Amino acid sequence: MTAATHSTLFPRTPDSADAVLEGLDPEQREVATALHGPVCVLAGAGTGKTRAITHRIAYGVRAGILQPSSVLAVTFTNRAAGEMRGRLRQLGAAGVQARTFHSAALRQLQYFWPKAVGGSMPRLVDRKIQLVADAAAACRIRLDRGELRDVTGEIEWSKVTQTVPSDYALAAAKAGRETTRAAAEIAQLYSAYEDLKRDRAVIDFEDVLLLTVAILQDRHDIAEQVRSQYQHFVVDEYQDVSPLQQRLLDLWLGRRDSLCVVGDASQTIYSFTGATPDHLLDFRTRHPGATVVKLVRDYRSTPQVVHLANGLLAQARGRAADHRLELISQRRPGPEPVYTEYTDEPAEAEGAARRIRELMDAGVRASEIAILFRTNSQSETYEQALADAGVPYQLRGAERFFDRPEVRRAIVNLRGAARFGGNDSRLDDAVDLPSQVRAVLSGEGWTTVPPAGSGAVRERWESLAALVNLAQDFAAARVGATLNDLVAELDERAGAQHAPTVEGVTLASLHSAKGLEWDAVFLVGVAEGMMPITYAKTDEQIEEERRLLYVGVTRARERLHVSWSLSRSPGGRPNRRPSRFLDGLRPGSTATAGRTAGGGPGGVERGFTSPAGAAPRRTQRTPARCRVCGRTLTDAGEMKLMRCEDCPSDMDEGLYERLRDWRAVQAQRTGQPAFCVFTDKTLMAIAEAVPDDEHELARIPGVGMRKLNRYGADVLTICAGQDVSEEENEA
Repeated sequence: MTAATHSTLFPRTPDSADAVLEGLDPEQREVATALHGPVCVLAGAGTGKTRAITHRIAYGVRAGILQPSSVLAVTFTNRAAGEMRGRLRQLGAAGVQARTFHSAALRQLQYFWPKAVGGSMPRLVDRKIQLVADAAAACRIRLDRGELRDVTGEIEWSKVTQTVPSDYALAAAKAGRETTRAAAEIAQLYSAYEDLKRDRAVIDFEDVLLLTVAILQDRHDIAEQVRSQYQHFVVDEYQDVSPLQQRLLDLWLGRRDSLCVVGDASQTIYSFTGATPDHLLDFRTRHPGATVVKLVRDYRSTPQVVHLANGLLAQARGRAADHRLELISQRRPGPEPVYTEYTDEPAEAEGAARRIRELMDAGVRASEIAILFRTNSQSETYEQALADAGVPYQLRGAERFFDRPEVRRAIVNLRGAARFGGNDSRLDDAVDLPSQVRAVLSGEGWTTVPPAGSGAVRERWESLAALVNLAQDFAAARVGATLNDLVAELDERAGAQHAPTVEGVTLASLHSAKGLEWDAVFLVGVAEGMMPITYAKTDEQIEEERRLLYVGVTRARERLHVSWSLSRSPGGRPNRRPSRFLDGLRPGSTATAGRTAGGGPGGVERGFTSPAGAAPRRTQRTPARCRVCGRTLTDAGEMKLMRCEDCPSDMDEGLYERLRDWRAVQAQRTGQPAFCVFTDKTLMAIAEAVPDDEHELARIPGVGMRKLNRYGADVLTICAGQDVSEEENEA
């Protein structure tokens, strides 16, 4: 359950810009009012980061400092983007774009494709696993279902880290990737997958980012059009950006610095997908003038839960741990975390279901309880235990609320009743909005008493009950609200995927629980081999597992139950032990040597100010000047050429054509657009400079270390007037 749905009433829209700031703590207010220059918000779990950044955007809009259409807020899930849009609407800042990286890039790609490439954009495939299976068949490689998922994950990782098939084996070894298939086989499958996409004229989600980056790099006019539209950027969950997403963000920004990023290195749990906290941790280095605000006041969890969370990070190692934030609970004391050892997994599931039943009997709502586990395969045992105990549950990651058939039918019926009004016989005895909704939904299967047990009938009833409860809250917050008003609210919520609360215990993996919170959380299976997971071998992988447990702990508001079992099955060998992460934290265990380094207290660190109060620059660099006339260059394409577009060129036309022919071969061989090898401007710059060695080639803008290592020998061979042999091309 999200913080946005925790309130029972709909908040009223603030009546002024100053009113937007009301209720913010001093650090949150600093975030909201720091509207100029780069801003980095280091926000611990439960410290109100979404509140801070949505109020920041709303304050800027309401104060007339930001134009709604010029703001792009980027996050990582459709749910988070929808929640952000809903909050901004409630704060009076409608019109601000809040999207995922992929959603924002896809809109731009669809709009600019005819101009940049021509024709219709290739079809976007929703799921790539079937394409991977077809690629395996073409390579005569048999993959089971698990191997298909693994190979698909490796292809996704390769693309977000901008690794082409021929470079996969080396890059995977360097990154410590452990896979079920040999690296050479995965590279072969990756290459075949790219060939299949090209043959079928389709693209995948990673291509959306890659192609948008390529167009913005190669087409200065399009990049400027995007930059003229969006002038202020906010990036949530910045610790999870991949190198490819960071490249896209840099292109959106250009040379501007109107950027606010929000993140917590201690919540980096997606590095296996290519995410890295380095961009967050290096933000002050890249933006020396940045304002850094640390949020450490935890409004979510009790001191007892926060103490355990801080204790977990106190034993952490690595760069992210050096920047950890020590949380300070703002809530009243609550119960101590409960640690329970069971003989086997079924006993552990039954024990959790029994305790949940006791909590519900004591008045805790099922929707305020969650069971969190390391892998989805653990879910089935708990589903069965909850069903046996008569406890309703919902699976996190299942069908979205507004996509459920019963919800779609209910909204259609509510819309019809609103249209016919007094002519609808179902509303004859209804005296207010809640009773009207109950009358309409009674025909869909809603009753005052829920059906017994669990299953499909109970799930449908829970969906309808969520709409009934929403109507009651809406009527209480909006005096005089009509059925038409409620239907409009439902339409807006459907567009934002801002679902009402469904009564049922949540079953979720730790990864999918990120960004959510509950009154009571059961962390199950917290044993060696599962937490950390068996295949976590390196120090970096172990530390990510610790951060994953930290995320799980900080989902709890009041009650936290931590459990493990000694064996998998009844009668099995009791050879398991509690997770090493609990050493020194659970009663009776020995503490591991702790740390003293950390991110320090909350507060504000202001960057340097340039003379005369000028806005700080992103970096201190010597301005690029034309090598012909000496004029300062600002255009990205001109900076690649190191001359003005209209200044005389001494380019070797023959060399340029040979480089273009070579590039076409490379692009065909690697299955990527030609401009992903080198852009036209970079080839022109090479043909003008005619470098003699790697040092001279590396100085040309557009030739980074990766491309130098990959293509440098070929380019220098061509510049020397020699032919690149077929053997070298195939190597």
